[in-house]
Amino acid sequence: MKKLIRRRARTFPLMMAELAMASWETIARRTSMIARGTCSPAEYQRMIIEKAAALQQSAVAAMTGRATKPRSAHGINAPQQMRGGCAGRAD
Repeated sequence: MKKLIRRRARTFPLMMAELAMASWETIARRTSMIARGTCSPAEYQRMIIEKAAALQQSAVAAMTGRATKPRSAHGINAPQQMRGGCAGRAD
C-alpha cells in the first residue's frame, strides 16, 4: 500500500501568485486564439461556463465562511485555480 505524501502548506501570497500566473497564461492563450480567429464557438461557451461556475463556487465559499478559516484562506480562489483555463488543451 502506498503512503500518502503530505504536501507542505503553501502560504497565501504564494497561492495568489500561482493564481495570477495561471490566469495570465489562460488569458494570453485565449486572447491569442481570438486574435488569430481560431477560437471556436465551443471554446467561447466553455469560457463562459467555467467563469460562471468558478464565480458561483467562490460566492458560496465566501458566504459560508469557508474562505475565512485560517487553514483554508484559499477557499475563495480554489475554483479559479481548478478552472484555471484550457492551457495545454489540444482542441
